[in-house]
Formats: sequence, structure tokens, C-alpha cells
Amino acid sequence: MKVLESMNTYGHEQILFVHDENVGLNAIIAIHSTVLGPALGGTRFFNYATEEDALFDVLRLSRGMTLKNAAAGLKLGGGKAVIMGDPDTLKSREFLHVYAKYIHSLHGKYYTAEDVNINADDVACMNEVTQFVTGTPGVSGNPSPFTARGIYMGMKAGAGVKFGTDSLKDKTIVVQGLGSVGYALCGYLKKEGAHLKVYDVKSENIKKAVEEFGAAAINGEEVLTSECDIFAPCAMGAVLNTGNVDALKCRLIAGAANNVLMDAETGDALERLDILYLPDYIINAGGVINCGMEITDQTYSADAVNAKVDAIYDTTLRIISSAKEKNISTYRAADEYAEAIVNSQR
Repeated sequence: MKVLESMNTYGHEQILFVHDENVGLNAIIAIHSTVLGPALGGTRFFNYATEEDALFDVLRLSRGMTLKNAAAGLKLGGGKAVIMGDPDTLKSREFLHVYAKYIHSLHGKYYTAEDVNINADDVACMNEVTQFVTGTPGVSGNPSPFTARGIYMGMKAGAGVKFGTDSLKDKTIVVQGLGSVGYALCGYLKKEGAHLKVYDVKSENIKKAVEEFGAAAINGEEVLTSECDIFAPCAMGAVLNTGNVDALKCRLIAGAANNVLMDAETGDALERLDILYLPDYIINAGGVINCGMEITDQTYSADAVNAKVDAIYDTTLRIISSAKEKNISTYRAADEYAEAIVNSQR
């Protein structure tokens, strides 16, 4: 992958490649846009197969953060970072301190937070070296519960359009990924009386969800083809593409994963199949709202965050309405909505 060509394609401002041999750190920090304010986006720690895979992921994720932050009404730009390697063997206090020094070297142009394999304790550790982190314990804390709440609100809005009622009672929902967000989402869904089918790469997470929520366990091959009303992808991105959407047996897609669709053409394909897709960065913005308000508000208030997260319900309806009015996919409608906000400030 040609880096400068890719930056031009996605519209990035800056890419920083980070290496420290002493602790085994290899990372990429991508700043997509600072038009609305400092870039905000979490750090993902993942054992990528290749450096090209890591670059592809961070480019798409950081662009998504620009759109997510804009659509959520935050005065913040978009960025993301990925650390390449096995977090179980590499992660240590020294490792996180070294990484945090690189975050600090950007002098507040980029704020980072929790993401895959980076938790609140890790952020607290980085906070010992730099103030340019958010989601910090003792202030806004773990953003996952807010992300789950936003998914739930968006899902209810989508259900109201697709099923004629926003109640999720007796709806069958497949949840792929039972990390902190996916698991918390299951709690909301179970409380409302939904029937859950669950899958996770870790068998212990499946077992826990079966025991606590009465969920039905399915295997990885069944995730896309299992009969359900709603599919909630809450693991890694690029789950759906034009080659596999025909296998879906759901009517609504609403999940926590970033970049669920491989491309805009996949969104068009879902539209043709009459499957309502709720754009990921619209409904999964609860966590970044929490983290963003820690940065932008003089006094952090969980009540204020929850009020803004609950407004995801209305934003979701706005995107669906715009898509219908313009006869385009919800994927394209969301991009138009967020890009208009960014462009208005250029």
C-alpha cells in the first residue's frame, strides 16, 4: 500500500509510524482531520497479519472517527492509532509509557482512549506520561457502557421504522462479539425481552452470556446465516461485503463494530435486499461522546453525556429519513450528513 497515495484517497492530514526496539513497540497513529478540533480516537492493540493490514485498518478507522465525531455534534476531529503485536505478551507499564510519549509528542493534536485490547487501566497508565488521553478513571471512565446505550437507542429507532414499533420485545437478535460493549448491549436487549443468539471467539464469553441472559450459542459459521430479526455485529470491522450479504437472514443491522461494511457498494446491496442498515458511526458514538465531553466540557457530567447519547435515537431517524428522501443507502446518507458538518467549518 502506497502511504501518501492512501492518505490522499482518504483525506488524511498526518500519519506517524512509531517504533521502539527496547519494548517491541510498533504502532501507527493516523490523524485524519482537525477541522472541527483536536483529533480524537482510541488506540487498538491487535496482532495484525501484516503491516499493510494495520495501515488499512487505521486509515479507515481514523476517517470514521472524523465522521463519527462530527455526526455526534462534538467539536473534535478524527484520529486513530493501532499497535501491532500480541497484547498478552507485549503490554506492560513500561510499554504503555513509551507509547504515551509518542502521543504526547503531538502536543494535543490527537487524544486517544480505550479500544480493542486497551482498557481503562491502560489509559490510566498512559495518563502518567501524557494528559492527551480521555476516558480516564475517576473522570469519564470506561466508555463502553455509553457505547452500548447508544447502540440500544439507535436499534430501537431503527426497529420503529422497520417493524412499526421501537419495542425489541420478542425480537430475535444475533450478537456477534461479546466484549465489554457487546456484552453490555446484551444486558439492554435481555431486559427488554429480546431473544438472543450469541457468538464470540472466546468460548468463556459465550458461556457467560448463555448463563446470564439465557442466550442461545451459535458458531462462527452461523453468524451471518442464522434466522433473526436484527444482526448486531460487535466485533471487528469489514464483516459484510457484496459477496456475503445475500446470505443474511435479518431485516435490520445495528451493531457496535466500526466499519461494518467493506464499502459503499455493500450499503447499496443491503438497500436492494431491503435490509435496513444503521450506520455504525452514527449509533456507536456513545463512547466517543463520553470521552469527547471529558475533553471539551469544563465540568464532566454523566447525566449530560447520557442525554447526548440518547439523542442518537433522533439522529438515527434523521439519517433513515434522509436516505429515503434522496433514494440512497443509509451508508451514503450518513456520510453526506457528517461530511456536510465538517465542510461547513473549512
